[in-house]
Amino acid sequence: MSLLALDAEALYADLVHSVRGLLQPDTHLLGVTSGGVWLAERLQKDLGLSTAMGTISSSMHRDDFARRGMTASAQTQIPFDVNGAHVLLLDDVLYTGRTVRAVLNELFDFGRPASVKLAVLVDRGGRELPVAAEVCAARITVPGTQSLALARAEDGRFSFNVKDI
Repeated sequence: MSLLALDAEALYADLVHSVRGLLQPDTHLLGVTSGGVWLAERLQKDLGLSTAMGTISSSMHRDDFARRGMTASAQTQIPFDVNGAHVLLLDDVLYTGRTVRAVLNELFDFGRPASVKLAVLVDRGGRELPVAAEVCAARITVPGTQSLALARAEDGRFSFNVKDI
């Protein structure tokens, strides 16, 4: 699939279908700021989930914290007991695996979950760490000179931003 063919709404529909199979009655959604939070919020509503969902930030556990510092995105808010919880971690784009490593460290600062599963809208390859998503709506190749991020319009519809870095 090429970058030009990426339809974020169609991929979201695929994600909804695939995520249903991962959910247990007590699964909590945890969105990685910011695109993952948008996915978690919409999934929570579209799937009619009653369990609490949360937001998790990678800022404090980034291995490049000294260079990046704190981001302006939302900070971690987990309104449920992590100990023994089943957590579905959501992110928009999986790339090197470093963000996932950082949010797992952040999550374990709050307790020890029974299970953690990862679902992403897009896996762009380029892994630097041994991280894989259980659910991925699309696998594409994006040049290392470009960034890919989910965008959300005022009406809640998703699209992608591609930028040269």
